[in-house]
Amino acid sequence: MDDGKLTVRAVERALDVLICFTDSAELSLTEISARVGLHKSTVHRLLASLEGRGFLVRSSATDKYKLGLRIWELSAHLSHSDDPAVALLPEMERLRDTIGETVSLYIRDGLERVRIQAVESTQAIRRVAPVGARMPLYVGASGKVLVAFETRQVERDLLSARDWPASLDPQAYRGKLAEARKTGFAMSIEEREPGAAAIAAPIFSRSHKLVAALAISGPSNRLTADKMREDAPHLIAFAARMGKMIR
Repeated sequence: MDDGKLTVRAVERALDVLICFTDSAELSLTEISARVGLHKSTVHRLLASLEGRGFLVRSSATDKYKLGLRIWELSAHLSHSDDPAVALLPEMERLRDTIGETVSLYIRDGLERVRIQAVESTQAIRRVAPVGARMPLYVGASGKVLVAFETRQVERDLLSARDWPASLDPQAYRGKLAEARKTGFAMSIEEREPGAAAIAAPIFSRSHKLVAALAISGPSNRLTADKMREDAPHLIAFAARMGKMIR
């Protein structure tokens, strides 16, 4: 392998190490090695380079690594006006105050959905997934929205994926997607976890490109099917307003 390919591979491995911190604040050398599938000696060299450049910091007390100031310096230059997670937060708070349940924003990444923003319900009993959480597209209201309103190729890729659950009937799933396209929203009751329910609607940009799924979630004893259908017009109206706020 030539030097160019070796250099690119080293960069890819370093980025893989940084990606490990999307769902963990601190990680040990052993934990990182297991996540990226590389030998500890290789990971140790990558960590030393990232620490030297300020992308990671190692705690002397726990011997674990966490993101360094260089990451925050880079993120300060993100265009917040183009970032849905920032631009749409005030409207999400208004929707939470209107409905009284947790409001979340999801985007599609391949055949997964990622929670990029959330406004928690003020009620004592609530259902909350952490920001940054990844879940499969085939489960949940927001997952159905992110498939139903995308190109049909996404639907075909999902239905032919190797990890498609044998317990989930493809024809029934297609029916739910068709219903979402017809009504403008999708619902789920105890699909991802017992006792949880959600309703979601698509957010489109001004060019009618699907940007994200706006979801309301909560305990299924409060968010019944009738209650979610009652809330659907509010959700769809907020989603439409949010779409106009995105460049």
